[in-house]
Amino acid sequence: MTEVVRYEQRDAVVTLTLNKHETRNAISEDEMVNAIVAACDRINSDPSVRVVILTGAGSAFSSGGNVKDMKDKVGMFGGTAAEIRDGYRRGIQRIPLAIDALEVPIIAAVNGAAIGAGCDLAMMCDMRIASEKALFAESFVKVGLIPGDGGAWFLPRVVGQARANEMSFTGEPVNAATAEAWGMVSQVVAPDDLLPAANALADRVAANPPHALRMTKKLLKESRKADLPSILEMSAGLQALAHQMEDHVEAVDAILEKRTPVFKGV
Repeated sequence: MTEVVRYEQRDAVVTLTLNKHETRNAISEDEMVNAIVAACDRINSDPSVRVVILTGAGSAFSSGGNVKDMKDKVGMFGGTAAEIRDGYRRGIQRIPLAIDALEVPIIAAVNGAAIGAGCDLAMMCDMRIASEKALFAESFVKVGLIPGDGGAWFLPRVVGQARANEMSFTGEPVNAATAEAWGMVSQVVAPDDLLPAANALADRVAANPPHALRMTKKLLKESRKADLPSILEMSAGLQALAHQMEDHVEAVDAILEKRTPVFKGV
């Protein structure tokens, strides 16, 4: 049986590949939602993981919601208004919560079209690299819908309010070059270079002490909603913990001894 999300680990790097070709990696069905959430839970419970890459199999990163299911009004798109609301909350909205709860950095390697909820999925990640074939569209308005998966929260934080408004109000796609100019992605590479580039970035991240990585991500997440005094207080507490860890001692010793550090996650 084909896994809808492939989970592969290389050293400290986990690669998650959306793998449902027949729907161009739509993420609205329960099977895909459950697989993504389970993968995130598995990563958080495994201290050997330091960074994650998320990509899509085939020509698309993710087509977002399954338009055929919308037409047929089945799955999360069927039922009364109250049932549909509950379907979103118990279904696709579990994905942004699970990805936001990841304790380690996650890189989106956008290999092709990232449409609607697929675009939002890329925006949920901490870093993004795009293939020259990538396309981003906050296209909900084109099917008479609104971003039901948290896109109205994620997209403005990546591209700014004005550009998020333009993408959301027009529903028109943005190509890879424009995405890079807007700061939506940090790199655009040839299609064959996408996963090597994502892995190279992942290795640069994974080279650092795992506890320091997780605490840094926690601080950056909290900074989205906290005021400066609160962040300073949290920084002091986490820094006190970091100073007591053996990996901090190893990092300092390696710098002074001009050698590559060996971190053990303690």
